[in-house]
Amino acid sequence: MDSKKKALPFLLTLLVVLADQLSKAFIVSRWPRENTFIKDVFGNDFLWIIHVRNKAIAFSIGEGLPDQIRALLFIILPLVVIGVLIVYYVKTNEFSLFQRWVVAGIIGGGLGNLIDRIWRPEGVVDFISVNVYGFLGFARWPTFNVADSCVVVCGILLVLSMLFSARTEKKE
Repeated sequence: MDSKKKALPFLLTLLVVLADQLSKAFIVSRWPRENTFIKDVFGNDFLWIIHVRNKAIAFSIGEGLPDQIRALLFIILPLVVIGVLIVYYVKTNEFSLFQRWVVAGIIGGGLGNLIDRIWRPEGVVDFISVNVYGFLGFARWPTFNVADSCVVVCGILLVLSMLFSARTEKKE
């Protein structure tokens, strides 16, 4: 695959980082206080916009850790993982074009939250809250943001595309 085709999906990385940071900046500028309820979007308790901060990772894992350990685990480790992912992305020809786009989305989401962890000492800005009606024991899914949703959606698409391509290879 030529370098131009490899580089093009990084436009998605840039778009994800921009959408994530702009949406977070909007929330923080309009509703600066943490735990501010902003809106019940549909008026039926399904989707809320609410400003919360997360000093940990998904599901507030690691929230009670000392600051130095959190910095190591939540800044340095993700930076290394993103770096390794970028190097692998650039050097390998194993990814299909679709897989390159979803990996670029994962990188964008990772960078979006990493920016918050470095420059927002109050924590990562989360603002999307969804009612999941008791699914997995949650009344509401833990509050998330654009970067989180991009990592999850692109991660699922990557796994599905790898499973689908593995199944296709077996048939051949």
